[in-house]
Amino acid sequence: MEKTTAGWVAEHNALYRKFEFPDFSAAFAFMTRVALAAEKMNHHPRWSNVYNTVEIWLNTHDAGNTITDRDHKLASRINTLL
Repeated sequence: MEKTTAGWVAEHNALYRKFEFPDFSAAFAFMTRVALAAEKMNHHPRWSNVYNTVEIWLNTHDAGNTITDRDHKLASRINTLL
């Protein structure tokens, strides 16, 4: 059985989640929190930001671009930053 992390879906060999915020400032503040957490974990997301929407994809490049426990750990950490 494939591991799941609350709010995230597995698609195209990555964990994916879309976040929507009241405005750009809130979205950017969230991205800053995620960036600091990702740097601390030395595991960095692929992401996109358009105004109040942040989309994040997580997979592990050195594991053949597959989903690993590192991705689930970062996804769980990101969930705490909302």
